[in-house]
Order: sequence, then C-alpha cells, then structure tokens
Amino acid sequence: QVQLVESGGDLVQAGGSLRLSCAASGDTHCISTMGWYRQAPGKERELVASITRGGTTNHADSVKGRFAISRDNAKNTLFLQMNNLKPEDTARYYCNADRDSSCPPWYYAMDYWGKGTLVTVAS
Repeated sequence: QVQLVESGGDLVQAGGSLRLSCAASGDTHCISTMGWYRQAPGKERELVASITRGGTTNHADSVKGRFAISRDNAKNTLFLQMNNLKPEDTARYYCNADRDSSCPPWYYAMDYWGKGTLVTVAS
C-alpha cells in the first residue's frame, strides 16, 4: 500500500508564499500521477494541480501563474510552490496519488490520499 503525509501548511499574509510537501512511502512503485487538491469550509474538494511520473503538469485556472507543482521521483516527494497567496486560497490541501496500472487493482486502491495540511491566508 501507499502512505502520503503532507506538510508545510501555515498561516500567511496575502501576497506571501508557502511550499507544501507530500512524502510518499510504502509501495511507491505503484504511484503514477500525483496531485494536490484543496477543500475550503463548506465547499467541495477541487483539483489544484497534477503531475505525471514523467513531469507533465496541469494547473487549475485559479492558480496558474501563482502555483507550481513538482515532484522528486527519487525521493518520492511531491511539492506545491504557492506564491502570491490570496485569502481565497485558504483551505486544507490534500496530496493524492493514482495507482500505476502495473499494480494489481485487487490489492491496491485506485488512489491514495493524505490527511491534508491547512493553509490559511489572512487579508
């Protein structure tokens, strides 16, 4: 199985920056695409950014030009660099990892989630 642990969330002023990390452990060879999601109070969870094992990225329109997703496959770590933070970025940020197709679905989950890290942006 796969375990994901996020870190880096904090209280920051608007315009500030944070860097989130997600450390993966366990059967990391079963991880393909990874992503960051966020959920604000009273709202649905939404995709912030994703990155394939090969490094192809996708960012939500709301964060393009401000956030950048990256990963270090050798260290099994996912990152999210967040710049020019806005109050509307306040949310719990979750790390997600999709199961690689080479790993059997009868044993591994379709995807895995961390418990999240809280980002609060003060105006």
